[in-house]
Amino acid sequence: MGDSLITVVAIFLAAILMFIFPLMSLAEKNDNISQLAVQTATTKFVDDVRTTGKMTLEDYEGYLGEINSTGNAFEAEILIQQLDDNPGKKTTQVESTKIGENLYYNIYTTQVMNKLYETGRINLKEGDIVTVTVKNTNQTISQLLRNFFYTIAGNDSYEIVGQHSGIVSVNASTSGN
Repeated sequence: MGDSLITVVAIFLAAILMFIFPLMSLAEKNDNISQLAVQTATTKFVDDVRTTGKMTLEDYEGYLGEINSTGNAFEAEILIQQLDDNPGKKTTQVESTKIGENLYYNIYTTQVMNKLYETGRINLKEGDIVTVTVKNTNQTISQLLRNFFYTIAGNDSYEIVGQHSGIVSVNASTSGN
């Protein structure tokens, strides 16, 4: 009786070592590849907005398509901090310089999306700040396996996250392109 119990336990442990741990390793590598792809796409999208001074609906949908091609679902948050057009100015006959500090007002994801769907683009000016953060909303295979074996990842933990921000370096052209 004792030998058969040890044999069953040994077979069970061998199955875990031969199948489960390699599957966990492969799932972790898949998450790492997805993380790299999402971070790269986020950086490229924000840098395109920074260098062109505009965010278009076409570019945004292309960005979402690129990150969703990893096989995961994502939630994107966009924050645009626009530099106030009317800072205090002190004028002399030789030069005019700003006094005080720069004031920014925030435009959040829902406002950005409303404007993109209404007009198809958002024009930005030099000095505006764009921040994009994306998080996966689904549980990856890696998260499911870790929850099963280790119980360390909760429902609110995000495995794949991409974030990038930057200051707009040019004024958007007001023409159609």
